[in-house]
Amino acid sequence: MASNYRRYDIDWLRVIAIGLLLIYHLSIGFQPWGIMIGFIVNAKTWETLWLPMTMLNIWRIPLLFFVSGMGVYFAIQNRDWKQLLLERGKRILIPFVFGYFCIVPLHIYLWQYANQWELSYVPNAGHLWFLGNIFSYVVILLPVFIWLKKNEHSKIGTWIKKWFATPLSLLVVIAAFVAEAAWINPMPYELYAMTWHGFFLGILAFFFGFCFMLAGTGFWNMLLKWKWIFLLIAIGLYAWRMMQPQLQVPIYQLPIESIFWLLAIFAFGFRYLNHPSNVLRYLSQAAYPIYILHMLFLYLGSVLIFPLAIDVRLKFVMVLLFTGVGCMAFYELIIKRINFLRLLFGLKNLG
Repeated sequence: MASNYRRYDIDWLRVIAIGLLLIYHLSIGFQPWGIMIGFIVNAKTWETLWLPMTMLNIWRIPLLFFVSGMGVYFAIQNRDWKQLLLERGKRILIPFVFGYFCIVPLHIYLWQYANQWELSYVPNAGHLWFLGNIFSYVVILLPVFIWLKKNEHSKIGTWIKKWFATPLSLLVVIAAFVAEAAWINPMPYELYAMTWHGFFLGILAFFFGFCFMLAGTGFWNMLLKWKWIFLLIAIGLYAWRMMQPQLQVPIYQLPIESIFWLLAIFAFGFRYLNHPSNVLRYLSQAAYPIYILHMLFLYLGSVLIFPLAIDVRLKFVMVLLFTGVGCMAFYELIIKRINFLRLLFGLKNLG
């Protein structure tokens, strides 16, 4: 795959994944157990909202890890290892450290305030744990990625491209994620944040994301050919899970379902989203700062709107709008225009 070829579908998937993350986090605020994992919870719950979230939950974080690995493939084409580490340090490590000490403590204040607890300053990775994982994966896998880059057109590179152009290659991918689940045995499977399960699942997705791009058009054309099969299998596994008591299925089924959802998403994204647009250009820049900020505006909206005596569904919409508009306005009016803040939020300087 040419190094100057931009994959707009990957940009779209990153934007969509961050949008879904916002909706997912908002949904936790309407579940009775949300307070146990540090969320502000509405007095009246909306538990049926969690049914679609159970489908989303097993692939939303893996999607971001896969896409991040794909991004490194493109970033490494025109950089040596020192340049890549410097670039990823600016884009990932600086926002992580800034968020750890300055952003996450603010929404922890709001959580403490909402629960009428003593206010205290608590530096924490919070939802930014993902950034810490990604930077560690870059450091750990960089020698492997450099080697693969140098040997992309060798016999080994050619073999990798041919192998990933066949559906049989997907059995290796599925087996790796099933093995991780069997080894770690996470309870629940969807608990990714700051766990060994999240770390090892993430590094697998990050590595295979890089390999998917390395494999080139043969792999992506294979996905297009089988896209409806992937989607039907994913739907079937999800439907089977919904029919089980308390949605309980063997641990190996969840990574299998997750991978088939992801394969379908990548295939349909490649088919329908791989084209430029002004909307994508704007959202690609805005998505990262919004990811960093969204919990702050989500918690502020929860503090202001949850006490209102209105229907729970209306509260959901109002908090969603408050969070989305608040994040976009803060990005557009402040972050976007100040170079120092652009650095802290992982954006390139103006001019």
